[in-house]
Amino acid sequence: MIWCVEDDASIRDIEVYALQSTGFEAKGFEDGDSFLSALKNELPDLVILDVMLPGTDGIEVLKTLKSTAEYVDIPVIMATAKGAEFDKVQGLDLGADDYLVKPFGMMEMISRVKAVMRRCKPKTVNRILQTGGLSLNPDERTVTVDGKRISLTYKEFELLALFMKNIGMVFTRDALYLKIWGADYVGETRTVDMHIGTLRQKLGEYGEMIETVRHVGYKFGGGYDK
Repeated sequence: MIWCVEDDASIRDIEVYALQSTGFEAKGFEDGDSFLSALKNELPDLVILDVMLPGTDGIEVLKTLKSTAEYVDIPVIMATAKGAEFDKVQGLDLGADDYLVKPFGMMEMISRVKAVMRRCKPKTVNRILQTGGLSLNPDERTVTVDGKRISLTYKEFELLALFMKNIGMVFTRDALYLKIWGADYVGETRTVDMHIGTLRQKLGEYGEMIETVRHVGYKFGGGYDK
């Protein structure tokens, strides 16, 4: 979601339209105060921020963004008036990621948005969980056993992911039921036993890693050697 903070309605509407026409979600704000208020409920992926705004101007809005922990990583492109070099330099010094000089074309704006989003995109972290020949990829939602991919239901995958993130931790049936099915789900904890049983079968010999803790629940041993 791209947020455009611009007091000129015609420019703001064109910016939003151009972004939406190229596949982005976009929303417009007429002043800094309404923009800052909206941040309490939602965070954008990038902001195009005009310097000259009524009330709280763009520079003050930028200072607020970059001094607030929740907002500091939001990429910002400043829109400055032609010849306002001080605004451009000040914006960059305060942490803006790029700038546009008015009047600017929509193709230039889109190009700069894409470039900034590429630069600011979080680096991919390898989060694959693995023990022995059992491997789980949370991002791709895949599980392999000795290199062979196996098919799990949504709940089976969630159970296994929880176990592999918490090796050795004992979970009661009630705790597993609450974490995987949620408080609003209508059922019974025997559902947990049934899913554990099918999960063990699908994991083959690695199913022995899911240990039953008598009168309590289950834990993932993580110490199985094939």
